[in-house]
Amino acid sequence: MRHDSQESRVASLVRRSLAVSSITRDETNYSPEFALRYVRTKHRSAHPPVLVIPGGPGLASVLPYRTFRSLATRGGINLIMVEHRGIGFSRKDRAGADLPFSAMRISEVLKDLVAVLDQEGIHETIIVGSSYGSYLAASFGAAYPERVSGMILDSALLSSSHIELERETVRATLLNPDLPLSELISELSTSGVPPRILLDIARAGYELGGYELVTALLRSRLRSERSPSWNAMQSYATRDASIARIPGIYEFDLAGVIGFRELHYGVEPDGLPLDPALTYSPLINRFPAFTNEPYKLSQHFAEFHWPIVALSGTRDLRTPPQIAQSLLSATPDATLVSINNGHSALDTHPLALLNSIRWLLAGNQHRLPAVAAWLDQLPKKGLAARLPQLLKLGGRLGL
Repeated sequence: MRHDSQESRVASLVRRSLAVSSITRDETNYSPEFALRYVRTKHRSAHPPVLVIPGGPGLASVLPYRTFRSLATRGGINLIMVEHRGIGFSRKDRAGADLPFSAMRISEVLKDLVAVLDQEGIHETIIVGSSYGSYLAASFGAAYPERVSGMILDSALLSSSHIELERETVRATLLNPDLPLSELISELSTSGVPPRILLDIARAGYELGGYELVTALLRSRLRSERSPSWNAMQSYATRDASIARIPGIYEFDLAGVIGFRELHYGVEPDGLPLDPALTYSPLINRFPAFTNEPYKLSQHFAEFHWPIVALSGTRDLRTPPQIAQSLLSATPDATLVSINNGHSALDTHPLALLNSIRWLLAGNQHRLPAVAAWLDQLPKKGLAARLPQLLKLGGRLGL
């Protein structure tokens, strides 16, 4: 009942305030017929719309990125964002039932994107993907190279096999014996804080605010089990079974099938501290086991003839910077732009992403590394970006 009520409120909001377009996706062997929704912004610009794909799988496109699209329009950028099948306003079939697990396939998602571009009369465009969306963007390039004129991979996720790199990066960063952070993590672990919660909060705290913020968060939890800052970060960072679905915003409960079946999100934990495999471990029994990765992207990189901007946060612990760096030698025309940020500029530093898009549209992407400091200094927008400042209100990081 709670989800039905939330869905009604979300639907009402969209009808009142957003121009949402629709395209019918016909029945296939995998999926019943359903309406795929998308939004397109319009501005007097000579450039075709840029296709932007959020992360997840689970993040919606219609509601969470209204501010992002408004900022894009003010900056002279036209955008298309497709509501991923199984999420938000693309969740249900014509009979009103949730799409089945069988419909959740990357190959079908890519066909959805092509269908929207065809309906809008767009043959070739720039594709922007963030996190999981970057895997979709690169896969789109492998499957439909003739439709791509440029690409931005924000917090690049390019293989299901990077768990060991993620583990190494998380532990080298947060368990460095020369830093007091390692001792704080050990104390909290000994005190009974669940390993997955400790991982989620330590990682998110570092990504959002560096060592200063994560250290303050851990100390606040050592002082009190009821620490408001700790609880606020936990609400933001955790991905347990209780929040697998926030209608219209984050709906991993259905789209997460892709993460487990095709991208191996259900990796077995190794039993050591701060294991990134713990993030999705509470959800393993909900989803099918891993079968295969749909695209071996490394085999296609040399064929990507369009300019690529790899936008990478220096504090990104989920898709470590080494992944973005690997594109420099693997693709003909890649530019690495490192910004002082954590994971997903789309969610935490949208102005840096939008300005990267503007420079790519103008053909000036090779100059972006030289202005990375300027990108860093742009105001950060959105709740995720403001969270460190909101936490500071508790007392100059003494929370």
